[in-house]
Amino acid sequence: MLQKNMTGTEKRATAGLSLIYAFRMLGLFMILPVFSVYAHQLENTTPFLIGLALGIYGLTQACLQIPFGVISDRIGRKPIITVGLLIFAIGSIIAANAHGIYGIILGRALQGAGAISSSTMALLADVTHEQHRIKAMATIGLSIGFSFAVAVIVGPIINQVLGLSGIFSLTAVMAFVGIIILFTMVPKTKKWTTHRDSEASFAQLPAIFANKELRRLNIGIFVQHALLTATFVVLPLLLKFAGLEQHAQWVMYLPVLVLAFAVSIPAIIIAEARKKMRRVFTACIFTLAFAELGFWLAQDSLAGMAIFMFLFFAAFCALEATLPSLVSKIAPAGSKGTAMGIYTTCQFLGIFFGGVMGGWIYQHYSMTDVLLMCMVMALAWFIIALRMAKPKYLSSFILPLNYPYPSKDQLTSIPGVVDAAVFSDEKVAYLKIDKDLIDESKLQSMMSAKNETQNLNPQVQPTQKPNQE
Repeated sequence: MLQKNMTGTEKRATAGLSLIYAFRMLGLFMILPVFSVYAHQLENTTPFLIGLALGIYGLTQACLQIPFGVISDRIGRKPIITVGLLIFAIGSIIAANAHGIYGIILGRALQGAGAISSSTMALLADVTHEQHRIKAMATIGLSIGFSFAVAVIVGPIINQVLGLSGIFSLTAVMAFVGIIILFTMVPKTKKWTTHRDSEASFAQLPAIFANKELRRLNIGIFVQHALLTATFVVLPLLLKFAGLEQHAQWVMYLPVLVLAFAVSIPAIIIAEARKKMRRVFTACIFTLAFAELGFWLAQDSLAGMAIFMFLFFAAFCALEATLPSLVSKIAPAGSKGTAMGIYTTCQFLGIFFGGVMGGWIYQHYSMTDVLLMCMVMALAWFIIALRMAKPKYLSSFILPLNYPYPSKDQLTSIPGVVDAAVFSDEKVAYLKIDKDLIDESKLQSMMSAKNETQNLNPQVQPTQKPNQE
């Protein structure tokens, strides 16, 4: 089924956009392991405002990422991404020069306001062929996970050398480097259109909101990232009080994260290849709850903290991979972009909520109460996840079409095609297929027949006036 290698241009574009994504997330993540310790040196600091500063970018990102994507459909991807990176850089510069906590909060809010996620994914869809798009999107997903791991390790090191303002200054530099990459590595596009596998469609929102299985996953990603942010409100402080100074905490993060990634990979393989997704998924959620309890019990022991950090990050990494995979499996054909748009919005709202909740509980109660609240949230998520239906192991496939287009019924009549959606404006069909049952020869035969019909009876096809970027 059109299994060709990516062209050199596609590889370069994918690499460039992955770097832009990674640089941006690296800048956002680097303060996680250091901020709660050093923020006390800022004017007007309270634990609540520390949590707000950590999470505020999630609120502005959640509010603006879909609107930015819609605007990019009208005026082009690169202008919107450039503006977003400039806003991100301005926010970083403001935070770097802030002397009080309110300046940091303003800077972080502007960092989130440079919401280029949906526009970047749309540009990636513009510059890659349909059969390579899923692979390219997976590459960006890997870059995000890698940037988180690097940020947690190098954040304390950079803070020791350059200070908190140095982290924000370096983040601004990476934003400007991202703009250079955008115009040197990513090719120009002569036209752009809405890609329903990578962008949200307002017309599809009611159906996606009504899907109870997708709602469970949206609750899940909200809770997962709320746990992450709330935990980092207090974790660096707990490690310091246990005897590990902040500038040396990378020594613990490095082996813990390496081992966590090493363990999460087999778990992901078991979930996907052996079709144990539901079992692995719920086990990881329970592990998160157990790890939060462990932080509370082992707060005076560095060895104990290391063990529970390993459990936390191993479960987190596995969930970070399985959650979007589940969204992709469950979302109806042609609705993945909308489903992922809602999912990502919930993710960023979770970051905001976790920061605010963690800071508020820390200020009014104690650091350890933050951990107990995280455990309660994880257990509530575990109970919700136990009710999820066993997922169907379907794969997404994007099929380029020629006029006259096949109908949905014609496509779903092919063995192995479980669901299909045909969009003439994109000239593609989005398929949900069962790889064990798919009859590729029949699908190819149908497309060949369509091409022959077109050659024998040429008709005017729907066209779209190219837009110049």
